[in-house]
Amino acid sequence: KKDNPELKRAKELNIPIFSYPEYIYEQSKRKKRIVIGGSHGKTSITAMILHVLKNLNIDCDFMVGAQLEGFDTMVRLTNNAKIIILEGDEYLSSPIDKRPKFHLYKPHIAVLSGIAWDHINVFPNLDIYIDQFRIFKNMVKETLIYCSEDKELNQLTKEKTKCKLISYATPIHTIENGVTSINNTKLLIFGSHNLKNLNAARLVCNEIGISNSVFYQQIATFKGASNRLELVKSKAKSAIYKDFAHSPSKLKATSSAMKKQFANRKLVACMELHTFSSLNKEFLKQYKGSMDEPDTAIIYFNPKSIVHKQLKSITKEQIYSAFNRNDLIVFSDSQKLEKYLQSINWKNQNLLMMSSGD
Repeated sequence: KKDNPELKRAKELNIPIFSYPEYIYEQSKRKKRIVIGGSHGKTSITAMILHVLKNLNIDCDFMVGAQLEGFDTMVRLTNNAKIIILEGDEYLSSPIDKRPKFHLYKPHIAVLSGIAWDHINVFPNLDIYIDQFRIFKNMVKETLIYCSEDKELNQLTKEKTKCKLISYATPIHTIENGVTSINNTKLLIFGSHNLKNLNAARLVCNEIGISNSVFYQQIATFKGASNRLELVKSKAKSAIYKDFAHSPSKLKATSSAMKKQFANRKLVACMELHTFSSLNKEFLKQYKGSMDEPDTAIIYFNPKSIVHKQLKSITKEQIYSAFNRNDLIVFSDSQKLEKYLQSINWKNQNLLMMSSGD
């Protein structure tokens, strides 16, 4: 925080102070910077690119927002790597640097996966939020890869742009016996949002000289990033998945993916209201219809989190009204929620747990 004693003393001593995105830029000035931005899918796209590069023994530096299988750290900075892959978060850089993180990276190649209003505590309305992506778009030096299925991005890319534009969408795919295939390649991941992410990663890899055929060969072994539609446990007729989903668009995408992939099973979806935005009674209205697809929809919130975040309290009635689903189940006690889940007969039913908390 601003009153951190080490920070105050560093200022007194005139020691150079960097936010971490500023520091990463300073360490990568001589590298080709590839920045993955967007309201959703950033971690997954970054993880896919890193998976392919690692398999091909292509040296690169990186910064990613989740622990990845086969990687010891979430950040790597070296003198030798010629490229760096960065997850570009739009949240503020630090308590004393109010610029969005991805404004500091100055990318050569960039991805924008979509724009869905988030971080209401920092960006009070959609227009201000979109403007952060406009600024980012105008910083791209060479190529911007963007999702053409996103309404806001389609508008944004119609504006004057200095860099080359490449669009992507959900690729043609098949689902057979619970396995998704694309381009005759069986995948370990599923869901249209994951397939869009895969397309974005493929186009980035193309830009650094990796062919489609090589990309598909390597992406076949990608299991997904931690907490991103991650399989916890499966049996013959049931499975548990967990996902970082917390915004309205993410709830829709993840629930839809589960329903489509397991068409013969019912879906019990449980979501925790945890972020500043989701616990804000004004932002709650954005969740209307976002939990319509699951057969059973559950919302959990912890009143202590609201106090900790210094927000105004919300009621179960406000949650019912916001989600606009008559049979919504709401818990504010985690032990009662756990007891309820344990009472369910899980034959031909899947469980999806969605939270940016624990």
